[in-house]
Amino acid sequence: MSLALDLRHEPVSGIPHGKMVMWAFLASEIMFFSGFFGAFTVLRNANIDIFMEGTTHLNVAMATINTVFLITSSLTMALSILNLEKKNTKMFQVFMGITILCAFGFLVVKYFEYSAKFEHHLLPSKSIFFAFYFMMTGFHAAHVIGGIIPMVWMFLRSFTKKGYTNHVRVEILGLYWHFVDLVWIFLFPALYLLFPGAHHGGH
Repeated sequence: MSLALDLRHEPVSGIPHGKMVMWAFLASEIMFFSGFFGAFTVLRNANIDIFMEGTTHLNVAMATINTVFLITSSLTMALSILNLEKKNTKMFQVFMGITILCAFGFLVVKYFEYSAKFEHHLLPSKSIFFAFYFMMTGFHAAHVIGGIIPMVWMFLRSFTKKGYTNHVRVEILGLYWHFVDLVWIFLFPALYLLFPGAHHGGH
């Protein structure tokens, strides 16, 4: 009789390997964004006037719309996971579809916001504030795109004959997407609401 331990390829922790990898990845991303926020805070405190002037050119209304998009998408992502676990493919498609639309909506609003900045020559070279603005929001937008790609793949796959039933992978994607939403919740006030009295509509 073999004395070999048969783990049947299950992780000792009981947590799927994919989730553990995602948590490790998100931990590294938290450190990365923490560096951004730390440097932003130090330089903001040393250049109050420059940062205050910079916020006058930001469009709080557009940023608020994007906040609604991401908060909504976080809820619909959770609902898509719940329905896939219940094998309710139709509702999974509905909620995942809404999540994808909200993600694209965020990028569309960001496109118009960036376009206005370029039109008014508010480039990263203009000031240290806009260097941080484009770096932080651009890196976040790249994460949004990174989430859209697997979401669209899972969504389209659910319409095939074989369908899509791997709720664990959707849960892992959900962890990533909630992180993307959480980062924006910090970015929004840090950039757009830093000096509330400084806003006059924005570009």
